[in-house]
Amino acid sequence: MTRRRRIDRFVLLLAWPLLSSVKAFTLLSNQRSSLERSSNDALKSSASITEKEDALNAEKENVTPNRLGGISLSLEELSEALGGMGRAKICWDLYSIGVDPDDYFGGTMAESDREEFCKMLPSCRRTQNLSSKTLERLASLYPQGRVEGGVASLSLISISEDLTTKLLLKLADGLEVETVIIPWEGVRSTLCISSQVGCSQGCKFCATGRMGKLRSLTCDEIVAQMFFAKKIARLNNLPKITNIVFMGLGEPSDNADNVVRATQLLTSRGLFQLSASKTVVSTVAPTPDSFGLFQKAPCVLAWSVHAVNDALRKRLVPTTNYSMRELRQGLIDALNARPLNLRTVMLEVVLLKGVNDDLDHADELAAFSQVIIDSVEACKLVINVIPYNPIDVVSFEKPSKEACTAFQQRLQYEHGLYAFVRVTRGDDESAACGQLTTTAKREKQSSQPKGRAS
Repeated sequence: MTRRRRIDRFVLLLAWPLLSSVKAFTLLSNQRSSLERSSNDALKSSASITEKEDALNAEKENVTPNRLGGISLSLEELSEALGGMGRAKICWDLYSIGVDPDDYFGGTMAESDREEFCKMLPSCRRTQNLSSKTLERLASLYPQGRVEGGVASLSLISISEDLTTKLLLKLADGLEVETVIIPWEGVRSTLCISSQVGCSQGCKFCATGRMGKLRSLTCDEIVAQMFFAKKIARLNNLPKITNIVFMGLGEPSDNADNVVRATQLLTSRGLFQLSASKTVVSTVAPTPDSFGLFQKAPCVLAWSVHAVNDALRKRLVPTTNYSMRELRQGLIDALNARPLNLRTVMLEVVLLKGVNDDLDHADELAAFSQVIIDSVEACKLVINVIPYNPIDVVSFEKPSKEACTAFQQRLQYEHGLYAFVRVTRGDDESAACGQLTTTAKREKQSSQPKGRAS
């Protein structure tokens, strides 16, 4: 054997283990790629099955399948859907002032209105356009094709003497939901948002509770309330909406996923840009775990307490199945799991004459509240005293102003708690706390907003 052949054979013997490893690695990589493709196909198939199951379950429960439209997507999500961050930003610039991008770019808006809205946009995007293809992509995200006239339509507007403005929105399936704009001293407005059509909690003093629950709202339908409120506040020169309270129709914990996503959209930069400290989610707390459902929600928690005595609370909130001590512990656990800057909590009490409005009830509430303060580091507890707003079908009576003040002062001056009496707003148009119901009388209600309808 020649020297050259011996060297080649030696090199081959040395390289063979390496070649075998490469071959094995290549085979393993091919197998892994095949498995990954199979896994991805399975995930897609599973997602498809899940979507079909969700649609079937939604149909059974008379609920719109929870598909997310553009107004329920973050900038990053909408950017991916539309193929560019600039496209997502201009859509949200318009949503945030109550203008549908399809109207602005679709050629249906009057040129004078378009010029006015253009001035409200960031200067860097005033010349930006969306193509018909992009608008088609945006429309395809919505089961109904668009926000206004799709997700919901403005059906009726009711304006009280104090300018509290109640909007009746008709949803795509024909059901209706209410949202209320409450202006304060010309400097800001609070928007009261609904999370369901009706409510299953059955509070005896609440008109919504007597409706029963018809269905939960999708995230689109929740956020659309802010969209329409922005539009009407702009048209009617109402103060800027800076505060949000989930205290309209429905029990938020019964629709927690959509409420949590809605709070994230409402408080995100580049979207509606509200402060988490000015976004309040109120729950009657059907279970001790109800509070924990909002762990990822950038908001202040509020608890509709009404009475701390178990027997009395069961009378007022007949769906109560847990003791107030158990529910309080659920709140304490949830607050301790939240960031320090989101440990403010509001306890709400609707005062009913001769039922829960005497000073003994105030003392019981104070002792009950102190346990929460002592158990939660950096806790800021506020008690919201709400005078009962009469509804036609219940025999409860509104307490006197003096009784409400005495109750509040007992909490504040005798027990050192921060308490305030909520000022009744919009009661002349059934827009006050406890009066919201989509079967309310419609006298004095206008079918069009003041100003232009664009």
